[in-house]
Amino acid sequence: MRVKTKLDRRTRRHIRVRAKISGSAVKPRLVVYRSIRFTTVQLVDDTTGKTLVAAHDMKTTKGTKTEKAKEVGMEIAKKAKEIGVETIVFDRNGYKYHGRVKAVAEGAREGGLKF
Repeated sequence: MRVKTKLDRRTRRHIRVRAKISGSAVKPRLVVYRSIRFTTVQLVDDTTGKTLVAAHDMKTTKGTKTEKAKEVGMEIAKKAKEIGVETIVFDRNGYKYHGRVKAVAEGAREGGLKF
């Protein structure tokens, strides 16, 4: 039996979640990606396979990673409002719902998105 790495376990969780949720043009999927240094989010329309808008924290240098993630959530909410999206489906991408992932969700809610 093969030893499962952290990435293998996250990928399996992500596949389980993606089997249940899907985004559309009216209600796109908000996907969160965490690297060691940065947080990236994007709104995806799964019916066409296109990314509608994206945001990241690569330009900001002040604050903790969690604070930057909250700003990214507010930024994606602002961009979503510009293209006429108000409700989304949240995809945590196999990560646990805490820390930066939770901060992105809170920032998006503060920005006016409904989950």
